[in-house]
Amino acid sequence: MKILGIDPGTSRIGYGLVNDRPLTLINYGVLEITDKGNDKLLVLASGLEKLILDAKPDLAAVEKIFFSTNRKTAIDVAQARGVILYCLLKHKIAIREYGPQEVKMAVTSYGLADKKAVAKMVTKLLNVQEISGHDDASDALAIAITAANMNRL
Repeated sequence: MKILGIDPGTSRIGYGLVNDRPLTLINYGVLEITDKGNDKLLVLASGLEKLILDAKPDLAAVEKIFFSTNRKTAIDVAQARGVILYCLLKHKIAIREYGPQEVKMAVTSYGLADKKAVAKMVTKLLNVQEISGHDDASDALAIAITAANMNRL
């Protein structure tokens, strides 16, 4: 089963694609959105559509929103999440959603782990030397790994 993990953001959306048995890395990266306003959502939808058509995932896992003190950012991320969920549903891909602490707990066994610890465990679990680029990609892989582990249960 191919699992697509997605880490929603306002201008960078991390993605990671893994096979669940055995747990192996297929692909990862970041969708960079430089457009402003509502055009950002159209660019996100277009990029995600292409990713879905290329990857053909069986399951997608999307991180739930973590509410911080910056409400403007939370609203922007919520809008991006809406577009992401719509695209996945449009392509009839099953969706799982996990909060940041659930992902950290599943990958590192510590719900308050920092991004470096998550990235380090992602490389170990996927048996790769490194995950290059933005931490959005390693976060997305952690979300995909969480879904793979939960799917086994």
